[in-house]
Amino acid sequence: MTGPAAGPLTGLRVIDLATLFAGPLCATMLGDYGAEVIKVEHPQKPDPSRGHGPTKDGIGLWWKLLGRNKRTMTLDLSGPGGRDILLRLAADTDVIIENFRPGTLERWGLGWEELRAVNPRLVLARVTGFGQFGPYAHRPGFGTLAEAMSGFAAITGEPDGPPTLPPFGLADSIAAIATAFAVMTALAGRERTGEGQVVDLAIIEPILTVLGPQPLWYDQLGYVQPRTGNRSRNNAPRNTYRTSDGQWVAVSTSAQSVAERVMRLVGRAELIDEPWFGSGTTRADHCEVLDEAVGNWIARHTRDDAISAFEKAEAAIAPIHDIRDVMDDPQYRALGSITEVDDPELGSLRMQNVLFRLSGTPGAIRWAGRPHGADTEEILTGLGLSGPEISALRAERVL
Repeated sequence: MTGPAAGPLTGLRVIDLATLFAGPLCATMLGDYGAEVIKVEHPQKPDPSRGHGPTKDGIGLWWKLLGRNKRTMTLDLSGPGGRDILLRLAADTDVIIENFRPGTLERWGLGWEELRAVNPRLVLARVTGFGQFGPYAHRPGFGTLAEAMSGFAAITGEPDGPPTLPPFGLADSIAAIATAFAVMTALAGRERTGEGQVVDLAIIEPILTVLGPQPLWYDQLGYVQPRTGNRSRNNAPRNTYRTSDGQWVAVSTSAQSVAERVMRLVGRAELIDEPWFGSGTTRADHCEVLDEAVGNWIARHTRDDAISAFEKAEAAIAPIHDIRDVMDDPQYRALGSITEVDDPELGSLRMQNVLFRLSGTPGAIRWAGRPHGADTEEILTGLGLSGPEISALRAERVL
């Protein structure tokens, strides 16, 4: 897919030093909207996402998504040669994203003081499991640990089952979106002050934010949210239900008016008059009777008939999709949520489109993830290095 020549972040340069997955995904999002992103990887140890998940012809497919809209170069930052190159890059860069353990950049002579000295307008986004300080700061940190520590796993799963972790990078993805917001906030601040700053983002925090008012509930009421499976403690009926043709649908009744429409649709209008029906919380206390009413009705209808009836009643329902259904869903198709990208290594690829639509300056996928170090010489030549200098750096294993 060839997008507009200039996205809204055109002219912004981002250096992506991070790996797995929050920092790199943040850089991907910035690149989707026009930023020039340079992905820096170790010469001998590429970003591990290149080897995560299924491959085709030996090429990691996850990388094709995570590495899109990035130029790639190799650089060993741990020695003086790599340090000098990065400082030269940083001098003309707006944002650096890194996720090394706290103190690593400082040990290499690439800490905030050194980076700020070459570029006072730089924004340094530091994305780690636990943040830059505190008793856990130096522990290895991954999204799984954030999903466990934040309270997410404790409330996920069936009431009589174990805490449940998501089978994908949930905490990392939430942290990536939060980091992109933090970077843009820091850049907006730079417009007023003329100076850059450090973004300190701990992956354990954004997922805690999206879990809602649990700290407030505990602080004020001593209430600890239990595991409720697909049910909610905030409204009912809210669950997944099996249709007569063996498919599954999900129903939500967060709004009172929708809950009333559902009860009329399934032939149980008398429940609306119950004193407990008047709020989501009290409806949740009677989830068994509500689930039985909705579940019995849905079990007598095919998935398509149930969805059609709910739509006519202006009640909220959705099919339970797997990825095959997502790829064929007419709403996703209308939105262009899955788009096609031409790739010189693998040919035509279908992947998620950019995160949101802008009417005037839309984002675009210009290319999928490129090979390890594909743009190293071009980037270094742009810094003014000569052919012999680049060859010497290769001989020293800096590149």
